[in-house]
Amino acid sequence: MAGEHKKGLDAELVWNDLQCCCRSEAACGQCQKENCTIGYAKECIREYQKAPKREVADGTERVPTTDFKVFDAVELEMGIAHILKECKDCKEDHVENCIINVIRNCYEVGLFGDVLSYEGSALQYLMKVKEDFPEKSAQIAEIYMH
Repeated sequence: MAGEHKKGLDAELVWNDLQCCCRSEAACGQCQKENCTIGYAKECIREYQKAPKREVADGTERVPTTDFKVFDAVELEMGIAHILKECKDCKEDHVENCIINVIRNCYEVGLFGDVLSYEGSALQYLMKVKEDFPEKSAQIAEIYMH
């Protein structure tokens, strides 16, 4: 990869991506916080910034999968690509409530309408996205690879 990315969680990058995805109170009227997929992800990263923990308690269970707001697809694709770069590719050590997984799930609900399965490998995930959502996968892969 060009400009090899250090694996880990760049909370500032994640926060900025979430801010770009957020429709703001101007569009929503009032922030829905944890009832909004992006709002919930923002709450998770805020908590992480206060006290960095790898896991979010009941994180995946609390992802608001019934939030049907329309977000900007390009911003969501960028967010997914960036969060995949933060993933440590833990494979069999993958934990569903990992903060990276929870935030990716939030982006997925906004972009795909539901949470996708993740096996602990960014490349496996990209291949699955390409198979299931070919029209959205190219941009995610392009950003991820660079």
